[in-house]
Formats: sequence, C-alpha cells, structure tokens
Amino acid sequence: MTEDPADVALACQGDPQAFERLYRTHVGVIRGLARRMAGDAAADQLTQDAFVRAWEKLHTFRGDSRFGTWLYRLAVNVIVEQRRRSACRAWLVDDGGDAIQAASVPATDCVFAIDFQAAVDRLPEGARQVFLLHDVEGYKHEEIGALLGIATGTSKGQLHRAREILRTHLSAVTELPAPQEAEA
Repeated sequence: MTEDPADVALACQGDPQAFERLYRTHVGVIRGLARRMAGDAAADQLTQDAFVRAWEKLHTFRGDSRFGTWLYRLAVNVIVEQRRRSACRAWLVDDGGDAIQAASVPATDCVFAIDFQAAVDRLPEGARQVFLLHDVEGYKHEEIGALLGIATGTSKGQLHRAREILRTHLSAVTELPAPQEAEA
C-alpha cells in the first residue's frame, strides 16, 4: 500500500482523516522498526509515540522526501530518545553477564531452523541498537553516534561486539548434529 500525496497534503493542513489513512499505510513498518529496536514489550507504545510526534511535527514536513521516509526517521528518533531517557546510557556497555550465552538458543529449540531474529533480540541493548541501525537500517557510524549520543568509535565497537556475538551463536547452531531418523 502506497501513500497518497493528497492525504499527505491534507494531513499537513490538519485533516485528521487524512492522517488516519497515512497511519494505516505506515503503522506496520513503524511498529516493525520499534519491535526490532526496542522489543515486543515496548513496540506498541513507541509506535503510538512516533505517530503522536508525527502529528505534532507535520508542519515541519517539507516534502523533500516521501512522507514515509520522513516518518521513519522521526520514529527512529523517538525510539532512540526513549531509550536515552529510560536507560541513562547504561544499556550501551552493561550486558549483565555472558552476552554470548544469552544470545544462544538451546540446541533443542533450533534443530530445524536458525532463529536469527531471536538471536538479535537477545543481544545486549547497545549492541542491538547499533547493529540494527547500521546493518539493517543502513545508517553510518557518524549518524548512529549523533542519534544515540555516543562517539563514532563506540558505535563501531558495539557493532563489532554484536557481530561477534551473532557469529558465535550462528556457528554454534550450524554445528549441531543432524537429527537422528527414527528406526523402523
């Protein structure tokens, strides 16, 4: 479903029905972003917060890009701001123990498939945020640093950390023995 330019223009003029149509067009993408960046528990609230902020900031939409692109960037900012407020930056460095073990799925749960998203969800917060922004969303380290309020080097370090944890997890999963066939 693509956005209607007329709805964008009407919403920018304060038309709530046009904004609702834009909401219905984009809510799935924004909720998916929120879930990947902050987890299922916070996704609905962050999605709502992003659309409330969009309604408040519609007057700043200049039309230089698609509305969906503008909304996506605004949602990233809302999610990052919320993480910054609630976690006091401790989430960037403290994984509370063994991150590799936390990212691993027990062998009995992954005999037939590798659940990459589950491994990403189990990454320490800082590493997951940087991994998603860099490798999934395509942001550069400088942009991530500005968004998260961290140094470019910290962003690079967190990305390296995330990749190492995922690499360890995926190599452990792929080394599982083949399932034994039932004897007849």
